[in-house]
Amino acid sequence: MTEREASKILLTGKDGMVSLNLFYTGMQVLGPTNLLQTTREMHKRLRRLIAEPLSLDGLKNYFQFINMLAIQTLDQWPGRTVFVLEEASTFTLKVIGNMIMSLEPTGEEQEKFRANFKIISSSFASLPFKIPGTAFYRGIQAADGGDDENKLTDTQLKDNILTLLVAGHDTTTAALTWIMKFLGENPEEHRQIQANRKDGEYLTWSELNKMPYTTKVISETLRRATILPWFSRKAAQDFEIDGYKIKKGWSVNLDVVSIHHDPEVFPDPEKFDPSRFDEPLKPFSFLGFGSGPRMCPGINLAKLEISIFIHYLVCRYKWRALEKDDSGQPTLVRMPKNKYPIVVESL
Repeated sequence: MTEREASKILLTGKDGMVSLNLFYTGMQVLGPTNLLQTTREMHKRLRRLIAEPLSLDGLKNYFQFINMLAIQTLDQWPGRTVFVLEEASTFTLKVIGNMIMSLEPTGEEQEKFRANFKIISSSFASLPFKIPGTAFYRGIQAADGGDDENKLTDTQLKDNILTLLVAGHDTTTAALTWIMKFLGENPEEHRQIQANRKDGEYLTWSELNKMPYTTKVISETLRRATILPWFSRKAAQDFEIDGYKIKKGWSVNLDVVSIHHDPEVFPDPEKFDPSRFDEPLKPFSFLGFGSGPRMCPGINLAKLEISIFIHYLVCRYKWRALEKDDSGQPTLVRMPKNKYPIVVESL
């Protein structure tokens, strides 16, 4: 289904007509109490608890780590061939590892964590978390104000931290890679970001909220690449939508690619043009982070990681793609098939 009205009904879960349609292996590996599978009051409660450490105030705790990690990562790029997808994956995983397990960017524990994550990604094995005591753990627990009866159990914590890990890693990795590809192909956008930066200076927390153009570049990247090409829901009851009669138990998939490339909303939709976001868009015409009660809870973290990384990238380096290939990998999250190989020079 491609209509905006259909997206409104499916993504808001209007009148309890639909629920999230999570694939079987996802249900098994993420556990029965993860945010994606819960509904109604339990879902609202989990979102409230998880939202606290992922709020802008909560993310201040990790700003300096992400800031320095971006600098260290990019400093290693000049003078060699860089596969952006692989580097973005490592960067994102180190950020999440620090958040949920207080891991440093290097060392034995970091390597063990990354090795286990690769196992999860490929075979949906379980990852043994040692989470009590971390800032992220304390943030979730503190969100309930000390009421023990309302705190998350260890199982709920494990299920939902694993959900944030898997979902947050793949989408942010893909977004970073596509954003570099589009900026490399559209140098005028690159220069526009540079014009709003103070070259050579470290980024401060206050400056992060003063990046309107970078925010538009992120949104246009998510529109143009459509990293999550479809959203799947399961009919919880019989209903009719767009003239189609849907039976209870049916899977209904929302075609996000078509919505993001609707020429009536986005003229010349194949063109990369951040100015599309100069004015507010029609509701449910842009679904880069989803919409409704199941909108991506990690939206602030993703924007934080990408904004910091892009700041240092465009202020300190220039790059050139070694291949021109627009094809994507046949995966749930759309990523460049060639991993976007580049060569990098310092400015």
